[in-house]
Amino acid sequence: MVFLARFPENDYFCTAIYIVIGMMNGKPRVAVVGNNTLALIGLRHLLQSVMPMIEVDTLGSFAELTANNPDQYFHYFVSIEIMLSERAFFLERRRKTIVLTTAQTETAQLSDFHCLYINQPEQQLLRALLQLEQHAHSGGRNLPPTVRDDSEQRPVLTRREIEVMALIVQGFINKEVADKLNIGLSTVITHRKNIMEKLGLKSVSALTIYAVTHGYVDVNLVKS
Repeated sequence: MVFLARFPENDYFCTAIYIVIGMMNGKPRVAVVGNNTLALIGLRHLLQSVMPMIEVDTLGSFAELTANNPDQYFHYFVSIEIMLSERAFFLERRRKTIVLTTAQTETAQLSDFHCLYINQPEQQLLRALLQLEQHAHSGGRNLPPTVRDDSEQRPVLTRREIEVMALIVQGFINKEVADKLNIGLSTVITHRKNIMEKLGLKSVSALTIYAVTHGYVDVNLVKS
């Protein structure tokens, strides 16, 4: 399946991204390829948090990729070092390759590829990945019915809890939320506690993912 997502030039993607997702046993499958184990694990965690319906394999080398039936993956996130050393392979598959780079400016070596700038705070990288997800899969769009979100299983939040959640995700602190909603600070803190308990979440990043992917907050309003 091929979907087109276009992002503004000042976003964290160098150009339009063709999101090509391979299906394996009914689940979308992508590969993250690089020799930095911590970076691979971190990106896998973010990808699976943003799109829990996908399978993400972390591969530590190009040899590991080629030994693992590379054509089962129709979407690669690959380190710039591996892309440069195996340029011919990835150039042939450039429409489904996203190069992980620490440089914000595009170089001649990267001009043929889509790029994701990874040397940035987690919240900014999360926002970039959420933009990718929202352009391609908002509301389960372009996904098989078996992996789409079942809204009937969502925890029930009150109208006020939704309002509080939306403001928190947009970067407002508790006092600012209280002022905007004309409620007490202690009430905001109570709502916040109840929201996190109902959703089973532990961090604002996780709350951001939930709010955006379930349509409560526009990704463009998320604080970067």
